[in-house]
Order: sequence, then C-alpha cells, then structure tokens
Amino acid sequence: MKTKSMHLKRNQLSKSLCKASGFTLLEMVIVLGIIAMIMGGAIYLMTGMQDSAKITQVESDQKTYMMALERYRTLAGQYPSDQQGLMALVDRPTTAPRPRKWSSMMDRLKEDPWGNPYIYKFPGSKKKNQPEIISWGEDGLEGTVDDLSSQ
Repeated sequence: MKTKSMHLKRNQLSKSLCKASGFTLLEMVIVLGIIAMIMGGAIYLMTGMQDSAKITQVESDQKTYMMALERYRTLAGQYPSDQQGLMALVDRPTTAPRPRKWSSMMDRLKEDPWGNPYIYKFPGSKKKNQPEIISWGEDGLEGTVDDLSSQ
C-alpha cells in the first residue's frame, strides 16, 4: 500500500512539474514582441550610424582632394580650371592653363559614398582664392540640404 501511494504522489509531482515548466502561448508572443522591438531599435540606430559614416567619408575625401590640389598648385603654379576639374590630378591637362610642371597626384578619382562624382569649383563659393569640393549628397541633386561642401 505504501508503494502504491508513493507511486501516486510521484506521478502527481511529475505532472505538476510538467505543467509549471512550459510557457504559455501568450508568454511566447510577449517575449517575441519584445525581441522584435529591440531588433527594430538596433536597426534604426545602425542606419543613423551609416549616414554619419558616409558624411565622415565625404569629409575625408574632400581633405584628400584639397591636399592633392595644393600639391598640384605647387607644381603647376595655379589650381586647375573648372573645365580641367579634378581630372587634372589624374591626367595631364591639355587645355589652358597648362601646368608648367605636372605629376599625377592620384591614380583615379573617387566617387562619393552615394556613387556620385565629386564636383570641383574654382574659385570656391566662400573662399575665392581656394577651390571647393562638393558632394551633392544622397539625393545627387545640386542645391539641396544634403549637399556637403569643403568650404
């Protein structure tokens, strides 16, 4: 009799443990909802970081171009004309003003992080004695709020 009652108690105990160890459907839905909200927030933050990284890349590219243009001016005696543009850093200009001395400053021209060419202006819009390097930003359109200028 004792073994039968012990066996019944053991069965009751294991049934109650099985019921307590599982999750209800509602609990699973709540946990999945919380995970989805966390992932959504992380994706949103990463998008902002990518935009910031692209702006930093543009600033770095503009500084690189400005240093190359200073070296060009030292050799050639003046900055490239608007017509010659940034290509004067890669290929020797064949149009006036021809440089008195020339050396390739870059292997190729870089595009901005959105795949658009950088725009060269001389004289610049703010500093008339210096060139200006412009990225038209994500939309690729001139004169919009996302344009990034070296001046």
